[in-house]
Amino acid sequence: MKLNYLLLDVFTTERLQGNPLAVVLKADPLHDDQMQEIAKEFNLSETIFICKPRLDRHSARVRIFTPAVELQFAGHPTVGAAVVLGLQARSTAVRIEEEVGLITCVIEQATKRGAFARFALPQLPVKSGEAPDAEQLAVALGITPEEIGCGPYQPAVYSAGTLFYLVPVRDAEALRQLKLERRGWADIFPLGHNSVYAFTATPDEHDNAFAARMFAPGMGMGEDPATGAAAAALIGLLAEHGQDGQTEFVLRQGVEMGRPSRIFVQYRKAGGQLTHGGIGGHAVIIGEGVLDFED
Repeated sequence: MKLNYLLLDVFTTERLQGNPLAVVLKADPLHDDQMQEIAKEFNLSETIFICKPRLDRHSARVRIFTPAVELQFAGHPTVGAAVVLGLQARSTAVRIEEEVGLITCVIEQATKRGAFARFALPQLPVKSGEAPDAEQLAVALGITPEEIGCGPYQPAVYSAGTLFYLVPVRDAEALRQLKLERRGWADIFPLGHNSVYAFTATPDEHDNAFAARMFAPGMGMGEDPATGAAAAALIGLLAEHGQDGQTEFVLRQGVEMGRPSRIFVQYRKAGGQLTHGGIGGHAVIIGEGVLDFED
């Protein structure tokens, strides 16, 4: 058995920036354990496997794996897979069956090797637990309790398909200074995959409104360069303090790792309720190859 794959950089227009992604094509012959082992072999934050859709009117069914676990939903694999499917079909819209539900992606700004993809969240973010107190968070993140919190935002737990501890910090310098204390991490963050999305407002930066860093020891990774599912969860906290109407902004991530990424975020509120959330970003193909399982 031989399977073709593509390597992409997602949430960037520049090769060797953003978040790397492996896209395995025509992956139907693989069983769950093989997908997990292949994701472990690639050792990227996520690998996505493209299979035949359950319904013919859809573009593909996908499975998403980190090196350690399968995810029901993840943003950067969704963007990357949408760009691949859109370029292959020369289509401006693709419908992807994920474990979390059906996702319709719009493809724009297409070139031979990349495009911009955006999609509405299949599940709106909801509160999914209680956050640790500031003292515990400070210990885990290597800052002081006084640096926890940013404007109206306080620590919270949200999920839009994948659960994250959302931890606002005082400013971009506090975000840059984060240094994990892994001992006791799972005790402080027991829910989901123990994943933390630290973020702050960036009023002094002209090309983005927020900056973030994501840490996920429980997913078999350290820091992630760009995390669409975490940005989707963050919509819940931001919308809680936002006004009715539509809000759009850019969030940067990965700068501290030398993998700058830009995530395009939008949400809409009506009558004080969140009614829509969306994520978008660019992806560029940087390589391709063949997985060879023949003797």
